[in-house]
Amino acid sequence: MPNQYPQIVLASASPRRRELLASVGIQFQVIPSNIDEIQQPDEKPEDFVLRLSREKAAEVAQRSTVSGRWFIGSDTIVQCDDHILGKPDSREDSASMLRMLSGRSHQVISGYAILDRNTNQWLSRSITTDVTFRALTDHEIDGYIASGEPADKAGSYAIQGLGAFMVTTINGSYSSVVGLPLAQIIDDLQQLDAFDLFAK
Repeated sequence: MPNQYPQIVLASASPRRRELLASVGIQFQVIPSNIDEIQQPDEKPEDFVLRLSREKAAEVAQRSTVSGRWFIGSDTIVQCDDHILGKPDSREDSASMLRMLSGRSHQVISGYAILDRNTNQWLSRSITTDVTFRALTDHEIDGYIASGEPADKAGSYAIQGLGAFMVTTINGSYSSVVGLPLAQIIDDLQQLDAFDLFAK
């Protein structure tokens, strides 16, 4: 009997990551991880997202009840100056983040890690993309927060949603800002023989 579960497992509850993988025809299971997303002292942003990505993939792969072979963990953060902006914990926090980003450039860092549970092989990367916002008025910030979109987004915005009105330029990977650098992760999945984009 063929395995009824896809062999690729996304260890994330993010609907954006699910949509990105599905958009290129990847079949996968979604099994969110139970990892605390806490930055360690003096941990560099790139190291932070890569560590969390590996920990998320490993945590799900270690569950004996989970079928699958390739496990994908991922994390995305927004960095402005030396500040790492995660998901806001209040409307006030969201407003503070958006005021910080207004009229300035910042970096979106997305990391991912793929574990082949059969061979214990890892492939991981972090991708940094520069994003520039136009200057925002208080009315725009209040209206955007009222839309509800910033609530569960790193940096309090979604480039693929209503938040696109704020973005003037982007230098790097658009899909990485959404949540996963598709070009790179497709390349790595194909390298691991987990997926063939143009399979017949």
